[in-house]
Amino acid sequence: MRRQLILEDGTIFEGQAFGDLKALQGEIVFNTGMTGYQEILSDPSYCGQMVTMTYPLIGNYGINRDDFESIDPSIHGLIVKEVCDAPSNFRSEQSLDTYLASKGIPAISGIDTRMLTKIIRRHGTMRALITEAAQELSKPAVVWEQLMTDQVKRVSTKNPYVVPGRGYRIVLVDFGMKHGILRDLTKRNCHVTVVPYNYSAQDILALKPDGIMLTNGPGDPKDVPDAITMIKGLLGRVPIFGICLGHQLLALACGANTEKMKFGHRGANHPVKDLTINKTYLTSQNHGYAVTTASLQGTDLALTHYAINDDTVEGIAHQYYPAFSVQYHPESSPGPEDTSYLFDQFIEEINQFKQQDKGVI
Repeated sequence: MRRQLILEDGTIFEGQAFGDLKALQGEIVFNTGMTGYQEILSDPSYCGQMVTMTYPLIGNYGINRDDFESIDPSIHGLIVKEVCDAPSNFRSEQSLDTYLASKGIPAISGIDTRMLTKIIRRHGTMRALITEAAQELSKPAVVWEQLMTDQVKRVSTKNPYVVPGRGYRIVLVDFGMKHGILRDLTKRNCHVTVVPYNYSAQDILALKPDGIMLTNGPGDPKDVPDAITMIKGLLGRVPIFGICLGHQLLALACGANTEKMKFGHRGANHPVKDLTINKTYLTSQNHGYAVTTASLQGTDLALTHYAINDDTVEGIAHQYYPAFSVQYHPESSPGPEDTSYLFDQFIEEINQFKQQDKGVI
């Protein structure tokens, strides 16, 4: 079946339908990863977005049971140059087409994704529509919907739950958590209590945590003002580690500012310099907002990481409290696992904080 991808600026692409056949709108973005499409599809940070994969062939190793980052994907569409109908991999259990159809996600193939990516890079992210192809390649009158502002509410857990462990007690605030974060914490034997995005500082402290994890998530951090208030109530009382959206929220809670990027960072090969150890890493990233460098001045935050490609803020640390965060994804999934040491750094900060409480340091 022929389908059309219509951009907000009037550009129309025509291709073949796969996945679900419904019409759907979303913010169109691109991801430069060569692999990891299953993790991308199931990453809650893509809530309300349509993802263009810049690598030309997608779906060749199918879908398996191990690589999901959430149970129910919230992506609004997938755009590829070529989709593989007959995947070949020992872990494959179903095709990409079958999976997308079962989850109600529309997709389109046969698109010049190189041209599409250039449009997004030139003009920035914009709204897009995947719909049934018209009889003529004309510019139809599209009623554009407002972009979502409640993505975190949509993807966060509705009720607290526990992932048991014998180690430190971590309260994980779920803004749209990837399962990879849980895997890294449980690998370190942490006892993890996952709570909704709108949990108060008082309710979190009542759980007697040894540390707080602020997860990734979708959208504009300024759309979650209650979380900023919550973080302010936790600073200095418990060690905090923020990832992606959690990083942006920590910055806002400490008086810094964030802004929307032209087309964001989405891929598995973004170079980041760690200023604390003078070393550069390749990182996995997925964000459309960033902490502004100038806004760090006059706060108690220090810049710890920056992006090699565009000098944007990639990591911060509080100069007086045990709180730090990074913009990229140290849990990877997909992408390099070079920066998983940050989870060990988090555990070490908890160690030091507890020793200070006991008067050891």
